[in-house]
Amino acid sequence: MTRVRFAPSPTGYLHVGGARTAIFNWLLARKEGGVFVLRIEDTDRERSKDEHTQRILDGLGWLGIDWDEGPLFQSEGADRHRADALRLLEEGKAYRDFSDPAAVRAEAEVRKWHPSRVAREYAFEMSADQVAAKIDAGDSFAIRFLVPDGETLFTDMVHGEMRFGNEDIDDLVILRADGTPVYNMAVVSDDADAEITHVIRGDDHLSNTPKQVLLCRALGLPEPAFGHVPMILGSDGKRLSKRHGATAVGDYAAEGVLPEAMLNFLTLLGWSPGDDREFMDRAELVEAFTMERVLKASSVFDQDKLAWMNGRHLAAKPAAELVAAVREKLEEQGDLDSSRLADSDWMAGAVEVHITRSRTVDDLASQLTPFVVTSLDFDEKAVVKHWEKDPSAALQRLQAVLDLLESVDWEHQALDDGLRGLAESLGVGLGKVIHPLRVAVTGRMSSAGIFDVLMLLGRDRALSRVRAGIESVTALKKKVS
Repeated sequence: MTRVRFAPSPTGYLHVGGARTAIFNWLLARKEGGVFVLRIEDTDRERSKDEHTQRILDGLGWLGIDWDEGPLFQSEGADRHRADALRLLEEGKAYRDFSDPAAVRAEAEVRKWHPSRVAREYAFEMSADQVAAKIDAGDSFAIRFLVPDGETLFTDMVHGEMRFGNEDIDDLVILRADGTPVYNMAVVSDDADAEITHVIRGDDHLSNTPKQVLLCRALGLPEPAFGHVPMILGSDGKRLSKRHGATAVGDYAAEGVLPEAMLNFLTLLGWSPGDDREFMDRAELVEAFTMERVLKASSVFDQDKLAWMNGRHLAAKPAAELVAAVREKLEEQGDLDSSRLADSDWMAGAVEVHITRSRTVDDLASQLTPFVVTSLDFDEKAVVKHWEKDPSAALQRLQAVLDLLESVDWEHQALDDGLRGLAESLGVGLGKVIHPLRVAVTGRMSSAGIFDVLMLLGRDRALSRVRAGIESVTALKKKVS
């Protein structure tokens, strides 16, 4: 059975790169009917925080990434890690390093060696009696893995055959002088204990893999299949970081990005379904996913592409499913009509009208704001262009609109016919009537179709706003006269 793991360190937020790694592991597990293990690698005690762990769990939960086992905590396996390291020592596959790190580094610099080779030389020059004497004296020592001669080969699921000369691999510390295990030792021990069959991770870990392969072989442990996915780049071609904008999954959730959109976007950021599909739901991604289609080259995190994809997923959702999220965003504002917010049917209708004009939940909430506030904030540019530029004309048209709206049947077709007929009678294009009206009822330069706007506002509120607009234009006219 396929068993994969996602093993973040709880030293910060869930980065979108880490999220993509989690997604690839999860997709493979779900595609093959396997097991997805969540392991928190919390051995860095100074930087590991419970709140970071919770943010990672929350981010995965938001994405819909569920786990079958865990969360396991790497720190809980410390005794097993030590036991594995000591077994290597007992079997002559590791050695004690009593050397002074500063002295080792200085000599390595002079001799143009890797420091671990200097440490090895020091260790091998000591007799068994000398070692025993240092142990009896309580001298501290680290344990280093003895890298064998030759080369290390393995087949990567993404990059194919990988070959590393062992002379370029340092005798890595596997147990610190204080008895705590080091990352590579802990990972190998944990993966074997959890029976992990496939390790899918970022290619920034590629340099660790030959070390872990050698440790697996030295311990006689099953060797998982490795797959290293390319890093995610910013628009400048450099590794994605905060300077490119938001990199935390939680930030995108807060900005109104849908989890299914982020899942879709991140999956396609380094993987291809083999055809020209881009808009894919969760089930389609699971069905199509294979490691063979993971790309070797790095991908660019395109914010515009994410926004487009989110808009597609937003438009595909039933309006009623978005009401709660939009309401939550709107409630962050003040001076709202609580009765409108509480009316789920009205909210669903308002969402339906605006959903195709929006790319995020935040966009939706912003577009619905004029309909639920008790007082409008007017866009200055809209006022200048459609009122202040020619207040006499604006006043005339708004008054004519008010007269019409006070008498017309309040339904879409009647409003449409009435306003079109009014524009014709005034001898102007429809826009000359609609634009001043839009400013009066929404405060904005643009909105959904004016007839939809009027229907959502309702007769009483629309008439009240037109009357207030007439008063504002009258004041403007006096001001410029």
